[in-house]
Amino acid sequence: MENNHKGDFRKSCIKKLEFIGLFSKYYKNKVIVKKLEKFIKVSESKNILLYIPLGIEVDIKPLILNLRKTKKNVYVPFMQGDSFKIVKYRLPLYKKRFGIKEPNNSSFKPRKLDLAIVPVVGVDAVYKRIGYGKGMYDRFFDRLSYKPTIIFTQLVLCKSEKVLSDNYDIQADYIITN
Repeated sequence: MENNHKGDFRKSCIKKLEFIGLFSKYYKNKVIVKKLEKFIKVSESKNILLYIPLGIEVDIKPLILNLRKTKKNVYVPFMQGDSFKIVKYRLPLYKKRFGIKEPNNSSFKPRKLDLAIVPVVGVDAVYKRIGYGKGMYDRFFDRLSYKPTIIFTQLVLCKSEKVLSDNYDIQADYIITN
């Protein structure tokens, strides 16, 4: 059972994110996508885990489309059990649990990830991820035998002054926000 502070913090961050105006959101998305593109170019990452955005998350669909035109391998989560596996991003997308869209399941073995771009609801004092409370990303990274570079994205930074995370919560190498 999660501690109340974490749950309350999650709720307040979601409220803050839902309250961003459309124009502001459009602008913030553009700025963040540009920063991500620059990071990917400089880091020379080839195998990249992205996500298919929900309404309060950074809309990285333009980034996905741009990367697919280059020689990058774009992967996204495919929910499976208590976590997910990664699949190659391809259309069409289908709406699944929690309103999350996914491509079809595929059984190939992806290459080692260089970079993972992960949406957050908030971060705590030690920059560990506060997500939606399902623990899917935590379990996924815990089960990897290596650690790719992890970037958290968020439209506006929602950071707690307290440590709310558990030892299994993932931590970012970088946070890109507006």
